[in-house]
Amino acid sequence: MNGLNDFLIALGLNLVTSIIIVRWIYYPKHRSKKYVFTFLAFTLIIFLVVSMMTSVEMSIGVGFGLFAIFSVLRYRTNPIPIREMTYLFIIAALPVMNGSAATADHWAKLLIGNLAVIIILFILENEWGFAFESSKIITYEKINLIRPENHGLLLEDLEERTGLIIKRLEIGKINFLRDTAIIRVYYDNSEQPNRLQIPEEKTKPENKQDFLFTD
Repeated sequence: MNGLNDFLIALGLNLVTSIIIVRWIYYPKHRSKKYVFTFLAFTLIIFLVVSMMTSVEMSIGVGFGLFAIFSVLRYRTNPIPIREMTYLFIIAALPVMNGSAATADHWAKLLIGNLAVIIILFILENEWGFAFESSKIITYEKINLIRPENHGLLLEDLEERTGLIIKRLEIGKINFLRDTAIIRVYYDNSEQPNRLQIPEEKTKPENKQDFLFTD
């Protein structure tokens, strides 16, 4: 960097961008404080390390080295959800960009780059222009309704009992001994009454064999 002023401006830009992403994009959607500390601590310490380097080449090398260390540490900790991993990568990449290119010749590019990241994340989190389906696996006991001619009754019964507006469904493994069937229902969270946000059910790998189809 070319002095204390560049350092302070870049630090402020990096902190403002990170706080906007964490506080007003990530947190309102997920309401989890588990990763807030990690995100903000990561972006601050990486920025300080990168900003102390004497050249852009060295700063970039340190940045990629930090990514490599982080990827190794990840395999020795509990798995992190893919969305949080993406946020963590962005939060770690921002200080590398802001710290290594914080000069008078690059301020415009940095401002545009930070603003672009904020806008894109905001659009993706609010699903503007996208239609995403969520799904749940249900163990269903009214075995007589899984017949093709009773499809309408099955859909109506599932919507009444779950409260979901179901777009489609798939019938999986059928157990005639217990009179149950495994059914996966698909729905759009944006179409649910009162904008109710329903977390998608996560099926454990060992249970996937329960959802098999036969001709």
